[in-house]
Amino acid sequence: MKLNTPLSVRWIADFIHAELTGDPSIEATGINEIHKVSPGDISFVDTEKYYRACLDSAATVIIINKQVDCPAGKALLITADPFSAYVKLVRHLRPFEPAAGMISESSVIGPRTVVQPGVFIGNHVRIGEDCLIHPHVTIYDHCTIGKGVIIHAGTVIGADAFYFKRRKQQEPQYDKLESCGRVIIQDYVEIGANCTVDRGVSGDTIIGQGTKLDNQVHIGHGTVIGKNCLLVAQVGIAGKVCVEDEVIIWGQVGVAKDLTIGKGAEVLGQSGVTHSLEGGKVYMGFPAGEARARQRELVWIRRIPELWEKMMKKPGVN
Repeated sequence: MKLNTPLSVRWIADFIHAELTGDPSIEATGINEIHKVSPGDISFVDTEKYYRACLDSAATVIIINKQVDCPAGKALLITADPFSAYVKLVRHLRPFEPAAGMISESSVIGPRTVVQPGVFIGNHVRIGEDCLIHPHVTIYDHCTIGKGVIIHAGTVIGADAFYFKRRKQQEPQYDKLESCGRVIIQDYVEIGANCTVDRGVSGDTIIGQGTKLDNQVHIGHGTVIGKNCLLVAQVGIAGKVCVEDEVIIWGQVGVAKDLTIGKGAEVLGQSGVTHSLEGGKVYMGFPAGEARARQRELVWIRRIPELWEKMMKKPGVN
């Protein structure tokens, strides 16, 4: 998320009660998770195995729970609980705004767009021209929808990321990482009934131009779907996945987090994607593999009873 106005790192340190080391003249211009950061961003790290990745990233201001050498051109904010400090900052920078009606006065809706009865459109939403929003669609704050988009009944756009930190020794055990990201739906997308598209934790969830989602599809936080993709019913995609252009994912496929599905790939129904897939190939099974190889494996699996019977008939085999 980019900030409306830059923030002094001294002010941030005071606000979250952190010790400041490094360059005290820095001004932050955004706040992001480590995989989304760009120069000027604030990020956080509270696990030692990720220290190096965070310190070497593009983030300029890093909230951390240990005194370490500060890289040149950066500022470190040292506090016992970086997660809670980050959440406090997010809540301040993007506070919850209660709705005053079904369609916020701060939303902008383009010409010739049809909004059917029962639609909720939150604060600071932007919807382009020639769209059709069917009944009982919910569009949360700060979402952006392009032109010529169709969204069918019951779909929810922009709900919070499913992202929690477990605290084993306290109640409640799961602390919520507040979401300040958005959903961006590009031109000529069609989204079926009862789909859910979660906003990014701090960046954007993006549905690319011309992509079509069937009914009951779930898109996790920060996932980027490319152009002209087809996602069939009951596909579930976890957070921070990259689906490149022209990918087809058939029904009931599950995709684990942090993966990439290459351009033009096709994933057959009920497959489980547990690792990144190259483009231009057809995949099936669990874990998903190239379809031809998986089909050959199935042929041999079906022959197991026959082969076992032959083996047991050999002399000397009990």
